Amino acid sequence: MEGLLDAIGAVALTLLVVIGLVAGFIAGKIAGRNMVLYLIVGVAAAVAIPFLLAALGLGVLAAGGLLLLLAVAAVGAVVVLAVVRALVGRRK
Repeated sequence: MEGLLDAIGAVALTLLVVIGLVAGFIAGKIAGRNMVLYLIVGVAAAVAIPFLLAALGLGVLAAGGLLLLLAVAAVGAVVVLAVVRALVGRRK
């Protein structure tokens, strides 16, 4: 896990946060409510997904380069945001 953190560095971590914010912003605009929830979940998912995959043994993710890491983070954030949207929509 430390290897992944060393490999991605501060710039990549910042880019992961930006991807999460963008995904959360788009999800919030689509949902039309609770923008802060979507922003927080988007950032958390975009940052956590690469680390989760590395913990599951997919360390090749870090070797795939920054673009692969960002693509995985974006897809992961969209999936998590869709789940949150489904759960929030079900409560109302």
